[in-house]
Amino acid sequence: MERRERWVALVTLALLHVFVVVTGVYVIANDVSLDAMTGRAPRPTASAEPPSVPVVTAGPVLAAGGNGPLPSKGTLAARLGKALGDPALGDRVGAAVLDARTGAALFGSGQTVGITPASTTKVVTSVAALASLGADARLATTVVQGGSKTSIVLVGGGDPTLQGPRAPKEAPYPRPATIATLASRTAKALKAAGVTKVTLSYDTSLFTGSPLGPGWKPGYVPEGSVAPVSALMIDEGRVSPDSRQRVADPARTAAAAFAAQLSKAGVRVVNKTIKPARAAAGAKELARVESAPVYALVERTLTLSDNDLAEALARHVALKEGLPGSFEGGSAGVRRVLQRLKAADGIRTYDGSGLSTRNRITASGLAKLLAVAVSPDNPQLHPVISGMPVAGFSGTLGHRFESKAAEPGVGLVRAKTGTLNGVNTLAGVVTTSDGRLVTFAFMADKVPPAWGKAEAALDRLATIVSGCGC
Repeated sequence: MERRERWVALVTLALLHVFVVVTGVYVIANDVSLDAMTGRAPRPTASAEPPSVPVVTAGPVLAAGGNGPLPSKGTLAARLGKALGDPALGDRVGAAVLDARTGAALFGSGQTVGITPASTTKVVTSVAALASLGADARLATTVVQGGSKTSIVLVGGGDPTLQGPRAPKEAPYPRPATIATLASRTAKALKAAGVTKVTLSYDTSLFTGSPLGPGWKPGYVPEGSVAPVSALMIDEGRVSPDSRQRVADPARTAAAAFAAQLSKAGVRVVNKTIKPARAAAGAKELARVESAPVYALVERTLTLSDNDLAEALARHVALKEGLPGSFEGGSAGVRRVLQRLKAADGIRTYDGSGLSTRNRITASGLAKLLAVAVSPDNPQLHPVISGMPVAGFSGTLGHRFESKAAEPGVGLVRAKTGTLNGVNTLAGVVTTSDGRLVTFAFMADKVPPAWGKAEAALDRLATIVSGCGC
Protein backbone atom coordinates (compact mmCIF):
# COMPACT_ATOMS: atom_id res chain seq x y z
CA MET A 1 0.00 0.00 0.00
CA GLU A 2 2.86 2.32 0.92
CA ARG A 3 4.64 1.66 -2.41
CA ARG A 4 1.41 2.44 -4.30
CA GLU A 5 1.02 5.81 -2.50
CA ARG A 6 4.64 6.70 -3.29
CA TRP A 7 4.06 5.82 -6.95
CA VAL A 8 0.94 8.06 -7.08
CA ALA A 9 2.87 10.90 -5.48
CA LEU A 10 5.73 10.59 -7.97
CA VAL A 11 3.35 10.57 -10.94
CA THR A 12 1.54 13.64 -9.56
CA LEU A 13 4.81 15.53 -9.12
CA ALA A 14 5.89 14.60 -12.64
CA LEU A 15 2.62 15.88 -14.11
CA LEU A 16 2.91 19.13 -12.14
CA HIS A 17 6.45 19.57 -13.45
CA VAL A 18 5.29 19.10 -17.03
CA PHE A 19 2.46 21.61 -16.46
CA VAL A 20 4.86 24.25 -15.10
CA VAL A 21 7.31 23.80 -17.96
CA VAL A 22 4.59 23.95 -20.63
CA THR A 23 3.00 26.98 -18.98
CA GLY A 24 6.36 28.75 -18.78
CA VAL A 25 7.07 28.11 -22.44
CA TYR A 26 3.62 29.45 -23.36
CA VAL A 27 4.08 32.59 -21.27
CA ILE A 28 7.47 33.33 -22.82
CA ALA A 29 6.39 32.53 -26.36
CA ASN A 30 3.19 34.54 -26.14
CA ASP A 31 4.35 37.33 -23.82
CA VAL A 32 1.55 36.69 -21.33
CA SER A 33 1.66 39.04 -18.34
CA LEU A 34 1.26 38.02 -14.70
CA ASP A 35 -1.94 40.03 -14.56
CA ALA A 36 -3.37 38.06 -17.45
CA MET A 37 -2.36 34.75 -15.82
CA THR A 38 -4.04 35.66 -12.55
CA GLY A 39 -7.13 37.22 -14.11
CA ARG A 40 -6.44 40.63 -12.59
CA ALA A 41 -6.94 43.81 -14.58
CA PRO A 42 -3.66 45.44 -15.64
CA ARG A 43 -2.41 48.13 -13.29
CA PRO A 44 -2.65 51.74 -14.49
CA THR A 45 0.40 52.73 -16.48
CA ALA A 46 1.40 56.15 -17.74
CA SER A 47 4.69 57.34 -19.16
CA ALA A 48 6.12 60.14 -21.25
CA GLU A 49 6.87 57.60 -24.00
CA PRO A 50 3.78 55.34 -24.42
CA PRO A 51 4.55 51.72 -25.28
CA SER A 52 3.95 50.56 -28.85
CA VAL A 53 1.15 48.29 -27.58
CA PRO A 54 -1.35 50.52 -25.75
CA VAL A 55 -1.86 49.79 -22.06
CA VAL A 56 -5.52 49.91 -21.09
CA THR A 57 -6.58 49.74 -17.46
CA ALA A 58 -10.15 48.78 -18.28
CA GLY A 59 -11.78 45.57 -17.14
CA PRO A 60 -14.18 43.19 -18.85
CA VAL A 61 -15.53 45.73 -21.32
CA LEU A 62 -12.35 45.60 -23.38
CA ALA A 63 -11.52 41.95 -22.80
CA ALA A 64 -12.82 40.72 -26.16
CA GLY A 65 -10.57 43.04 -28.11
CA GLY A 66 -13.29 44.45 -30.36
CA ASN A 67 -12.51 42.36 -33.45
CA GLY A 68 -15.78 40.46 -33.77
CA PRO A 69 -18.29 40.96 -36.59
CA LEU A 70 -20.26 44.19 -36.84
CA PRO A 71 -23.84 44.15 -35.51
CA SER A 72 -26.60 44.12 -38.12
CA LYS A 73 -27.79 47.70 -38.52
CA GLY A 74 -31.35 46.60 -39.22
CA THR A 75 -31.72 44.45 -36.14
CA LEU A 76 -29.97 47.02 -33.92
CA ALA A 77 -32.23 49.77 -35.25
CA ALA A 78 -35.36 47.72 -34.60
CA ARG A 79 -34.41 46.92 -31.04
CA LEU A 80 -33.14 50.37 -30.10
CA GLY A 81 -35.93 52.17 -31.94
CA LYS A 82 -38.55 50.44 -29.85
CA ALA A 83 -36.71 51.09 -26.57
CA LEU A 84 -36.18 54.77 -27.44
CA GLY A 85 -39.94 55.18 -27.48
CA ASP A 86 -40.09 54.74 -23.71
CA PRO A 87 -42.17 57.70 -22.44
CA ALA A 88 -39.83 57.98 -19.42
CA LEU A 89 -37.25 59.56 -21.75
CA GLY A 90 -39.49 62.41 -22.85
CA ASP A 91 -39.83 63.83 -26.32
CA ARG A 92 -36.24 64.94 -27.08
CA VAL A 93 -33.79 62.06 -27.25
CA GLY A 94 -30.50 61.69 -29.08
CA ALA A 95 -28.92 58.30 -29.68
CA ALA A 96 -25.80 57.13 -31.49
CA VAL A 97 -23.87 53.85 -31.68
CA LEU A 98 -20.51 53.74 -33.48
CA ASP A 99 -18.03 51.04 -34.33
CA ALA A 100 -15.04 51.87 -32.15
CA ARG A 101 -12.56 50.48 -34.64
CA THR A 102 -13.63 52.37 -37.74
CA GLY A 103 -15.86 55.13 -36.38
CA ALA A 104 -18.65 53.98 -38.69
CA ALA A 105 -22.19 54.81 -37.55
CA LEU A 106 -24.18 51.70 -36.62
CA PHE A 107 -27.28 53.49 -35.34
CA GLY A 108 -28.54 57.04 -35.06
CA SER A 109 -31.71 58.78 -33.96
CA GLY A 110 -31.71 62.49 -33.25
CA GLN A 111 -27.94 62.08 -33.19
CA THR A 112 -27.16 65.57 -34.52
CA VAL A 113 -29.39 67.45 -32.07
CA GLY A 114 -27.51 69.42 -29.41
CA ILE A 115 -28.70 68.15 -26.02
CA THR A 116 -27.85 69.22 -22.47
CA PRO A 117 -25.24 66.59 -21.54
CA ALA A 118 -25.07 67.00 -17.74
CA SER A 119 -22.10 65.07 -16.32
CA THR A 120 -21.23 63.28 -19.55
CA THR A 121 -19.48 66.63 -20.15
CA LYS A 122 -16.74 65.19 -17.92
CA VAL A 123 -15.80 62.83 -20.76
CA VAL A 124 -15.01 65.89 -22.87
CA THR A 125 -12.99 67.52 -20.09
CA SER A 126 -11.10 64.32 -19.37
CA VAL A 127 -10.11 63.73 -22.99
CA ALA A 128 -8.86 67.31 -23.25
CA ALA A 129 -6.91 67.05 -19.98
CA LEU A 130 -5.09 63.89 -21.03
CA ALA A 131 -4.38 65.18 -24.54
CA SER A 132 -3.17 68.61 -23.40
CA LEU A 133 -1.56 68.08 -19.99
CA GLY A 134 -0.32 64.53 -20.47
CA ALA A 135 -1.10 61.46 -18.38
CA ASP A 136 1.83 61.93 -15.98
CA ALA A 137 1.44 65.64 -15.18
CA ARG A 138 0.82 66.55 -11.53
CA LEU A 139 -0.72 69.59 -9.84
CA ALA A 140 1.62 71.25 -7.35
CA THR A 141 0.77 73.33 -4.26
CA THR A 142 3.80 75.32 -3.11
CA VAL A 143 5.13 77.67 -0.44
CA VAL A 144 7.52 80.40 -1.58
CA GLN A 145 9.54 83.13 0.08
CA GLY A 146 7.71 86.42 0.56
CA GLY A 147 9.19 89.93 0.57
CA SER A 148 11.44 89.18 3.54
CA LYS A 149 13.18 86.24 5.18
CA THR A 150 10.32 85.89 7.66
CA SER A 151 7.40 86.12 5.24
CA ILE A 152 6.01 83.24 3.16
CA VAL A 153 3.27 82.81 0.56
CA LEU A 154 1.09 79.71 0.19
CA VAL A 155 0.53 79.36 -3.58
CA GLY A 156 -2.52 77.48 -4.81
CA GLY A 157 -1.76 75.11 -7.67
CA GLY A 158 -5.32 74.23 -8.60
CA ASP A 159 -5.41 70.86 -6.81
CA PRO A 160 -8.87 70.37 -5.25
CA THR A 161 -7.86 66.93 -3.95
CA LEU A 162 -5.40 68.48 -1.47
CA GLN A 163 -6.39 67.03 1.90
CA GLY A 164 -6.87 69.02 5.08
CA PRO A 165 -5.89 68.14 8.66
CA ARG A 166 -9.03 66.06 9.25
CA ALA A 167 -8.37 63.74 6.34
CA PRO A 168 -8.83 60.02 7.10
CA LYS A 169 -5.65 58.11 7.91
CA GLU A 170 -6.44 55.55 5.23
CA ALA A 171 -5.78 57.52 2.06
CA PRO A 172 -8.17 56.89 -0.85
CA TYR A 173 -7.10 56.16 -4.39
CA PRO A 174 -5.54 58.12 -5.93
CA ARG A 175 -3.36 59.11 -2.95
CA PRO A 176 -3.73 62.87 -2.50
CA ALA A 177 -1.26 65.42 -1.19
CA THR A 178 -1.93 66.81 2.29
CA ILE A 179 -1.70 70.25 3.86
CA ALA A 180 0.04 68.65 6.85
CA THR A 181 2.88 67.36 4.67
CA LEU A 182 3.27 70.76 3.03
CA ALA A 183 3.45 72.45 6.44
CA SER A 184 6.01 69.93 7.70
CA ARG A 185 8.26 70.46 4.68
CA THR A 186 7.91 74.24 4.97
CA ALA A 187 8.82 74.18 8.67
CA LYS A 188 11.88 72.09 7.93
CA ALA A 189 13.10 74.58 5.32
CA LEU A 190 12.44 77.58 7.57
CA LYS A 191 14.15 76.07 10.60
CA ALA A 192 17.18 75.27 8.48
CA ALA A 193 17.36 79.02 7.80
CA GLY A 194 16.92 79.83 11.49
CA VAL A 195 13.34 81.07 11.12
CA THR A 196 10.61 80.03 13.61
CA LYS A 197 8.17 82.96 13.22
CA VAL A 198 6.64 84.11 9.93
CA THR A 199 3.93 86.21 8.38
CA LEU A 200 1.73 84.25 5.98
CA SER A 201 -0.30 85.21 2.91
CA TYR A 202 -1.85 83.11 0.15
CA ASP A 203 -1.93 83.35 -3.65
CA THR A 204 -4.91 82.16 -5.72
CA SER A 205 -3.99 83.97 -8.93
CA LEU A 206 -3.58 80.77 -11.00
CA PHE A 207 -7.34 80.70 -11.57
CA THR A 208 -9.17 83.86 -12.61
CA GLY A 209 -12.71 85.05 -13.28
CA SER A 210 -15.92 84.09 -11.55
CA PRO A 211 -15.84 81.18 -9.07
CA LEU A 212 -19.32 80.19 -10.25
CA GLY A 213 -19.94 78.83 -13.72
CA PRO A 214 -22.17 80.23 -16.48
CA GLY A 215 -25.48 78.43 -16.46
CA TRP A 216 -25.03 77.19 -12.88
CA LYS A 217 -28.15 77.13 -10.77
CA PRO A 218 -28.04 79.18 -7.53
CA GLY A 219 -28.48 76.07 -5.38
CA TYR A 220 -25.41 74.14 -6.57
CA VAL A 221 -23.01 75.46 -3.90
CA PRO A 222 -25.49 75.58 -0.97
CA GLU A 223 -26.62 72.00 -1.66
CA GLY A 224 -23.01 70.82 -1.83
CA SER A 225 -22.83 69.79 -5.48
CA VAL A 226 -19.70 71.90 -6.01
CA ALA A 227 -17.52 74.47 -4.25
CA PRO A 228 -16.75 77.95 -5.56
CA VAL A 229 -13.86 77.29 -7.93
CA SER A 230 -10.51 78.33 -6.45
CA ALA A 231 -6.85 77.55 -7.13
CA LEU A 232 -6.40 76.88 -3.41
CA MET A 233 -8.66 74.58 -1.39
CA ILE A 234 -8.58 71.55 0.86
CA ASP A 235 -11.04 68.66 0.86
CA GLU A 236 -12.66 70.11 -2.28
CA GLY A 237 -13.89 73.08 -0.25
CA ARG A 238 -15.89 70.92 2.14
CA VAL A 239 -16.49 71.78 5.78
CA SER A 240 -15.05 68.35 6.57
CA PRO A 241 -13.97 65.44 4.34
CA ASP A 242 -17.18 63.48 4.98
CA SER A 243 -19.55 66.44 4.58
CA ARG A 244 -21.39 67.71 1.50
CA GLN A 245 -21.51 71.24 2.93
CA ARG A 246 -19.03 73.67 1.38
CA VAL A 247 -17.18 76.58 2.96
CA ALA A 248 -17.81 80.10 1.69
CA ASP A 249 -14.13 80.89 1.00
CA PRO A 250 -12.12 77.74 0.21
CA ALA A 251 -8.78 79.57 -0.12
CA ARG A 252 -8.99 81.37 3.22
CA THR A 253 -10.02 78.13 4.91
CA ALA A 254 -7.05 76.31 3.39
CA ALA A 255 -4.64 79.05 4.46
CA ALA A 256 -5.93 78.94 8.04
CA ALA A 257 -5.51 75.17 8.13
CA PHE A 258 -1.96 75.51 6.79
CA ALA A 259 -1.11 78.08 9.49
CA ALA A 260 -2.35 75.71 12.21
CA GLN A 261 -0.32 72.82 10.81
CA LEU A 262 2.75 75.04 10.51
CA SER A 263 2.42 75.92 14.19
CA LYS A 264 2.25 72.22 15.08
CA ALA A 265 5.47 71.75 13.13
CA GLY A 266 7.23 74.40 15.23
CA VAL A 267 6.85 77.58 13.15
CA ARG A 268 4.39 80.21 14.40
CA VAL A 269 2.37 82.47 12.08
CA VAL A 270 2.38 85.88 13.78
CA ASN A 271 -0.22 87.73 11.70
CA LYS A 272 -3.72 87.18 13.03
CA THR A 273 -5.39 87.93 9.71
CA ILE A 274 -4.12 85.93 6.74
CA LYS A 275 -4.68 87.90 3.56
CA PRO A 276 -4.38 87.12 -0.15
CA ALA A 277 -1.25 88.36 -1.94
CA ARG A 278 0.47 87.59 -5.19
CA ALA A 279 3.81 85.80 -4.95
CA ALA A 280 6.66 87.56 -6.69
CA ALA A 281 7.77 86.13 -10.01
CA GLY A 282 10.73 83.84 -9.46
CA ALA A 283 10.24 83.73 -5.68
CA LYS A 284 12.32 81.04 -3.97
CA GLU A 285 10.37 77.85 -3.43
CA LEU A 286 10.54 76.51 0.13
CA ALA A 287 8.32 73.44 -0.14
CA ARG A 288 5.82 71.67 -2.39
CA VAL A 289 3.39 68.78 -2.53
CA GLU A 290 1.96 67.25 -5.70
CA SER A 291 -1.27 65.56 -6.66
CA ALA A 292 -1.65 62.12 -8.16
CA PRO A 293 -0.88 62.05 -11.91
CA VAL A 294 -3.49 63.35 -14.33
CA TYR A 295 -4.45 59.88 -15.54
CA ALA A 296 -5.47 58.97 -11.98
CA LEU A 297 -7.27 62.29 -11.52
CA VAL A 298 -9.22 61.63 -14.73
CA GLU A 299 -10.23 58.19 -13.49
CA ARG A 300 -11.43 59.70 -10.22
CA THR A 301 -13.30 62.46 -12.06
CA LEU A 302 -15.24 59.95 -14.14
CA THR A 303 -15.80 57.19 -11.59
CA LEU A 304 -17.07 59.53 -8.87
CA SER A 305 -18.44 62.23 -11.20
CA ASP A 306 -16.28 64.71 -9.29
CA ASN A 307 -17.45 68.24 -10.17
CA ASP A 308 -14.65 70.10 -8.38
CA LEU A 309 -11.90 68.08 -10.00
CA ALA A 310 -13.48 68.41 -13.44
CA GLU A 311 -13.53 72.19 -13.11
CA ALA A 312 -9.89 72.26 -12.02
CA LEU A 313 -8.82 70.07 -14.95
CA ALA A 314 -10.64 72.32 -17.43
CA ARG A 315 -8.75 75.35 -16.09
CA HIS A 316 -5.42 73.54 -16.28
CA VAL A 317 -6.17 72.77 -19.92
CA ALA A 318 -6.75 76.49 -20.47
CA LEU A 319 -3.43 77.39 -18.86
CA LYS A 320 -1.55 74.74 -20.82
CA GLU A 321 -3.07 76.13 -24.01
CA GLY A 322 -1.93 79.65 -23.12
CA LEU A 323 -5.37 80.91 -22.07
CA PRO A 324 -6.68 82.41 -18.81
CA GLY A 325 -7.53 79.92 -16.06
CA SER A 326 -11.21 80.83 -16.09
CA PHE A 327 -14.48 79.27 -17.21
CA GLU A 328 -14.16 81.06 -20.55
CA GLY A 329 -10.53 80.01 -20.92
CA GLY A 330 -11.37 76.43 -20.00
CA SER A 331 -14.11 76.21 -22.61
CA ALA A 332 -11.88 77.69 -25.31
CA GLY A 333 -8.93 75.49 -24.33
CA VAL A 334 -10.96 72.30 -24.34
CA ARG A 335 -12.37 73.12 -27.76
CA ARG A 336 -8.89 73.84 -29.12
CA VAL A 337 -7.68 70.42 -27.95
CA LEU A 338 -10.70 68.64 -29.42
CA GLN A 339 -10.08 70.39 -32.74
CA ARG A 340 -6.54 69.00 -32.78
CA LEU A 341 -8.02 65.55 -32.20
CA LYS A 342 -10.55 66.22 -34.99
CA ALA A 343 -13.33 65.48 -32.53
CA ALA A 344 -14.88 68.89 -31.83
CA ASP A 345 -17.99 68.57 -34.02
CA GLY A 346 -21.22 68.67 -32.05
CA ILE A 347 -19.57 69.66 -28.76
CA ARG A 348 -20.04 73.04 -27.08
CA THR A 349 -19.30 73.41 -23.37
CA TYR A 350 -19.29 76.30 -20.90
CA ASP A 351 -17.87 74.49 -17.89
CA GLY A 352 -15.85 71.36 -17.13
CA SER A 353 -18.27 69.46 -14.91
CA GLY A 354 -21.53 69.53 -16.84
CA LEU A 355 -23.41 71.51 -14.20
CA SER A 356 -24.00 74.27 -16.73
CA THR A 357 -27.42 74.17 -18.38
CA ARG A 358 -25.90 75.98 -21.40
CA ASN A 359 -23.77 73.02 -22.52
CA ARG A 360 -24.88 71.30 -25.70
CA ILE A 361 -23.47 68.05 -27.09
CA THR A 362 -24.83 65.82 -29.82
CA ALA A 363 -25.06 62.07 -29.34
CA SER A 364 -22.95 61.50 -32.44
CA GLY A 365 -20.30 63.95 -31.21
CA LEU A 366 -20.03 62.24 -27.84
CA ALA A 367 -19.94 58.73 -29.33
CA LYS A 368 -17.23 59.83 -31.78
CA LEU A 369 -15.16 61.33 -28.96
CA LEU A 370 -15.33 58.02 -27.10
CA ALA A 371 -14.18 56.21 -30.25
CA VAL A 372 -11.18 58.55 -30.36
CA ALA A 373 -10.46 57.87 -26.67
CA VAL A 374 -10.56 54.08 -27.07
CA SER A 375 -8.54 53.97 -30.27
CA PRO A 376 -5.20 52.11 -30.23
CA ASP A 377 -3.81 55.23 -31.93
CA ASN A 378 -4.43 57.24 -28.73
CA PRO A 379 -3.06 55.22 -25.79
CA GLN A 380 -2.65 58.40 -23.75
CA LEU A 381 -6.45 58.76 -23.72
CA HIS A 382 -7.28 55.26 -22.46
CA PRO A 383 -7.72 56.35 -18.80
CA VAL A 384 -10.99 57.91 -20.00
CA ILE A 385 -12.26 54.39 -20.63
CA SER A 386 -10.82 52.78 -17.52
CA GLY A 387 -12.17 55.62 -15.39
CA MET A 388 -15.79 55.20 -16.43
CA PRO A 389 -18.05 53.28 -14.02
CA VAL A 390 -18.87 49.63 -14.70
CA ALA A 391 -22.55 48.67 -14.74
CA GLY A 392 -23.65 47.22 -11.41
CA PHE A 393 -20.17 47.45 -9.90
CA SER A 394 -18.58 50.87 -9.53
CA GLY A 395 -19.07 54.61 -9.27
CA THR A 396 -22.34 56.13 -10.40
CA LEU A 397 -23.35 52.85 -12.06
CA GLY A 398 -22.81 50.80 -8.90
CA HIS A 399 -26.55 50.66 -8.16
CA ARG A 400 -27.84 50.76 -11.72
CA PHE A 401 -28.78 48.01 -14.21
CA GLU A 402 -30.96 46.31 -11.58
CA SER A 403 -34.08 45.68 -13.67
CA LYS A 404 -34.64 42.35 -15.38
CA ALA A 405 -34.24 43.96 -18.81
CA ALA A 406 -30.95 45.68 -17.90
CA GLU A 407 -29.38 43.00 -15.72
CA PRO A 408 -27.59 41.27 -18.65
CA GLY A 409 -25.51 44.43 -19.05
CA VAL A 410 -24.02 44.15 -15.56
CA GLY A 411 -20.23 43.97 -15.74
CA LEU A 412 -20.22 44.57 -19.49
CA VAL A 413 -21.25 48.19 -19.93
CA ARG A 414 -18.71 50.85 -18.99
CA ALA A 415 -20.22 54.32 -19.16
CA LYS A 416 -20.47 57.84 -17.77
CA THR A 417 -23.78 59.00 -16.38
CA GLY A 418 -25.30 62.47 -16.52
CA THR A 419 -28.11 63.80 -14.34
CA LEU A 420 -29.70 67.23 -13.91
CA ASN A 421 -33.30 68.23 -13.39
CA GLY A 422 -35.04 67.01 -16.54
CA VAL A 423 -31.79 65.64 -17.99
CA ASN A 424 -30.54 62.05 -18.11
CA THR A 425 -27.64 60.84 -20.26
CA LEU A 426 -25.45 57.76 -20.58
CA ALA A 427 -22.39 57.41 -22.81
CA GLY A 428 -19.71 54.77 -22.93
CA VAL A 429 -18.28 51.63 -24.50
CA VAL A 430 -19.27 47.99 -24.60
CA THR A 431 -18.24 44.81 -26.36
CA THR A 432 -21.19 43.15 -28.10
CA SER A 433 -21.94 39.47 -27.60
CA ASP A 434 -20.20 38.87 -30.94
CA GLY A 435 -17.04 40.54 -29.65
CA ARG A 436 -17.21 43.92 -31.39
CA LEU A 437 -16.21 47.00 -29.40
CA VAL A 438 -18.67 49.87 -29.91
CA THR A 439 -19.25 53.29 -28.40
CA PHE A 440 -22.65 54.74 -27.62
CA ALA A 441 -24.38 57.86 -26.38
CA PHE A 442 -28.01 58.07 -25.26
CA MET A 443 -29.18 61.53 -24.21
CA ALA A 444 -32.50 63.06 -23.11
CA ASP A 445 -33.07 66.58 -21.77
CA LYS A 446 -36.85 66.88 -21.63
CA VAL A 447 -37.37 64.08 -19.17
CA PRO A 448 -40.72 64.12 -17.32
CA PRO A 449 -40.65 63.88 -13.50
CA ALA A 450 -40.44 60.21 -12.47
CA TRP A 451 -37.66 59.15 -10.12
CA GLY A 452 -35.33 56.59 -11.67
CA LYS A 453 -37.43 55.69 -14.71
CA ALA A 454 -35.32 57.54 -17.27
CA GLU A 455 -32.13 56.01 -15.84
CA ALA A 456 -33.69 52.56 -16.14
CA ALA A 457 -34.63 53.26 -19.77
CA LEU A 458 -31.05 54.30 -20.56
CA ASP A 459 -29.72 51.17 -18.86
CA ARG A 460 -31.94 49.04 -21.09
CA LEU A 461 -30.64 50.80 -24.21
CA ALA A 462 -27.03 50.11 -23.27
CA THR A 463 -27.90 46.49 -22.47
CA ILE A 464 -29.50 46.05 -25.90
CA VAL A 465 -26.22 47.15 -27.47
CA SER A 466 -24.17 44.83 -25.26
CA GLY A 467 -26.36 41.85 -26.14
CA CYS A 468 -26.38 42.43 -29.85
CA GLY A 469 -25.18 39.26 -31.55
CA CYS A 470 -27.13 40.14 -34.62
